[in-house]
Amino acid sequence: MKQSPTDPGSLAARLRASADAISQLPTRVISRWGVELATRLTHDGRLLVAGNGGSAAQAQHLATELVGRYRHDRKAFSALALTNDVCSITAIGNDYGFESVFSRQVEAHGRSSDILLCLSTSGSSPNLIAAANVGRSRGLATWSLTGPAPNPLHTISDEALAIESPVAAVIQEAHEVALHLLCEAFEAAFVDSCRSISGPR
Repeated sequence: MKQSPTDPGSLAARLRASADAISQLPTRVISRWGVELATRLTHDGRLLVAGNGGSAAQAQHLATELVGRYRHDRKAFSALALTNDVCSITAIGNDYGFESVFSRQVEAHGRSSDILLCLSTSGSSPNLIAAANVGRSRGLATWSLTGPAPNPLHTISDEALAIESPVAAVIQEAHEVALHLLCEAFEAAFVDSCRSISGPR
């Protein structure tokens, strides 16, 4: 007998799917990203981050963790969620089309010392692909979190982390954990760099 989505067994299967996706996150890659993010942000670089829909909310969440704090009190770092400026997004969308809402901002704000992180459950969003292309042309480190690979965004990014699930919600849940792990790795790398500068006590 087929389970309905409200059956406890169905919900348990859904939970297992999320747990499986999260358990496959490449912690070594995320740790390395955290170190590079800390290196760039402590040397006047910044993070530009973008996504659509639920991924837009995650982009804002990540930027907030860096400008505010994640777990530890430390200095504020520069992180821009390209989803935040409604005036820019609507003006760019009106004048150039929705495909340009992020790439135009990368063109305006991106520097070679920066990192661009694109979040996409499909990996095929035209506005994120356009942003990644502009980021690469301007010398930014271009990273992406996507759904199953291969996909266009995964292919054109300097580095990418793909979640192998057919369910968009599962992909987003794994992305959220990946972003928190990135914050963990970033703050650990920042603390280590401060210790190396100040020397042993």
